[in-house]
Amino acid sequence: MEKKFARTLVTTALPYANGPVHIGHLAGVYIPADIYTRYLRLKEEDVIMIGGSDEHGVPITIKAKAEGVTPQDIVDRYHTIIKDSFEELGISFDVYSRTTSEIHKKTASDFFSKLYKKGEFIEKTSMQYYDEDANQFLADRYIVGTCPHCKNERAYGDQCEACGTSLNATDLIDPRSAITGNRPVLRETKHWYLPLDKWEPKLREWILEGHKEWKPNVYGQCKSWLDLGLQPRAVSRDLDWGVPVPVEGAEGKVLYVWFDAPIGYISNTKELLPDTWEDYWKKKDTRIINFIGKDNIVFHCIVFPAMLMADGDYQLPENVPANEFLNLEGDKISTSRNWAVWLHEYLKEFPGKQDVLRYVLTANAPETKDNDFTWRDFQARNNNELVAILGNFINRALVLTHKYYKGIVPALGELTDYDNATLAEFKDVKAALENNIETFRFREALKDAMNLARIGNKYLADTEPWKLAKTDMTRVDTIMYIALQISANLAIAFEPFLPFTTAKLRNILNIKSCEWEELGSINLLSTGATINAPELLFEKIEDSVIEEQIAKLNRTKEENLIKNYKPAPVADNIPFDDFMKLDVRVGRILECTKVPKADKLLQFKIDDGMGGRTIVSGIAKYYAPEDLIGKDVCFVANFAPRKLKGIESQGMILSAENPDGSLVVIGPQGEVKAGSQVK
Repeated sequence: MEKKFARTLVTTALPYANGPVHIGHLAGVYIPADIYTRYLRLKEEDVIMIGGSDEHGVPITIKAKAEGVTPQDIVDRYHTIIKDSFEELGISFDVYSRTTSEIHKKTASDFFSKLYKKGEFIEKTSMQYYDEDANQFLADRYIVGTCPHCKNERAYGDQCEACGTSLNATDLIDPRSAITGNRPVLRETKHWYLPLDKWEPKLREWILEGHKEWKPNVYGQCKSWLDLGLQPRAVSRDLDWGVPVPVEGAEGKVLYVWFDAPIGYISNTKELLPDTWEDYWKKKDTRIINFIGKDNIVFHCIVFPAMLMADGDYQLPENVPANEFLNLEGDKISTSRNWAVWLHEYLKEFPGKQDVLRYVLTANAPETKDNDFTWRDFQARNNNELVAILGNFINRALVLTHKYYKGIVPALGELTDYDNATLAEFKDVKAALENNIETFRFREALKDAMNLARIGNKYLADTEPWKLAKTDMTRVDTIMYIALQISANLAIAFEPFLPFTTAKLRNILNIKSCEWEELGSINLLSTGATINAPELLFEKIEDSVIEEQIAKLNRTKEENLIKNYKPAPVADNIPFDDFMKLDVRVGRILECTKVPKADKLLQFKIDDGMGGRTIVSGIAKYYAPEDLIGKDVCFVANFAPRKLKGIESQGMILSAENPDGSLVVIGPQGEVKAGSQVK
């Protein structure tokens, strides 16, 4: 039996305010949440969407130290960037606040205090690393050392980013403080823990029995955690940035960010609705939907619900529709490597194209598995779908109306069987859209909306009113009436997905407002109503624009290679006498040609000062033959000859390898005679 709700509270994962928002965040959380919320508003349901910046935690303090500023400076900067870019993209929050607000600090503190007084926490002491010079305990990210698995020397105390392994700080080989570089010592410290194991039976019943309709990726991850058995989890840590633990004797300790941040949903609702916020959190006829990415499933399905259960007054979420990850050009999005498409940069570089990004990210949403964003696909979807299907239909319908009727909606005449079949087909779109949006299948819902535009295009192509206008204007009246009604329906169907486009379309059609229940009607525009002059809703994106974005990513890739380059380990020592056996000479390249049927090989004729020799070298990928003729190079002269592709090679040209794997031939600086020995 379908549940009935008086109101809906939509929350979105709080973006971490140590950097801007990128397309992975948008596809995973914010665009799906906005589609769902806009849909409910169209249905005139009571719904609010709550958002805000997560502004506490160690990464912010690390960034502040690195820049020589305060943590507040960092969060002020990025909160503004994030909030402004969300607003420009049309993410329609009812409130977008932050966890450094006074109302949040009080709400989080009060939440902890209530659980503390109820005896819901366990106090435990443990040994943690302490930097004696910095005079502070070290959070995991302030401890670096050698990974015991892959030997990466820059592993953190919680994870090795080279091999991806989760770690404890005590697992690190040769641990050292990221603050002073000194070796830390272990000291005893006291913290408070939420006993998740106490709530495991209730969580198991609530999720595994009560919410089998959740997305398989969410349900499956929850089941895995529950089957492994839950353990107490610390809710405090030693740090000077965050909400202070409101307990006597807890000086220098703050609420752990995972405990602090989700309370932000509550405090932000209080900020929006100071008098009625409890209706959205505590009344049983409220539906709470948490939109998150898959890295937050455990916090929103296990930890935060356990906190709410421990409090006892709050409703639990009805659904947590987490998406998987979006990759970029076949590689994982990484903020530390700057491998991302940043929203604030996109908005500057693609002005007026907010809906293009919304469309592409919805069409490629990683709803059931990781998906990939590519700039070529972005271009293709804009040009082949938004321009060629949606934009083309609307433009044809409007242009023909102005051509034949001077912008006046004609009268509906007698319907043919084909007209009726078309109308029946587009009336079915509403039910399909509703089903997919309400079950969080936004990719399919977007296809349903675009299918309405395809129906319109086919209808005009099949009926050909531009031909009938010469002989049967009565028939053209009916065709154009139906085409305009489909256009008006598109303004409703696409409203949750493309709000800027539909606002523009409503303005052209002179529709002041639209309601979801009207979707499928053939009376949205009245006979005799005036429509404004047509405008193009979308424009083609040229190859040069896309090539610049690809080049920008390639520059990032090159910068990362250089920044993260580590020379290969030095080979084992060899005796001096072995080194002296090498005879390295200088030679001048007289001829250079590609070796047939060998992509990597070049054949050289070398002036070695001794009559000349042939050398074959595998550097064809990095040089054109004509670029090397006349160059002086160093080569090993006393290698035993060997045959490569039937050519006898009489030595080896020396090259150096760049961070990206490319090779550069080594030669002398200045004038040196061919055949000279390298000493």
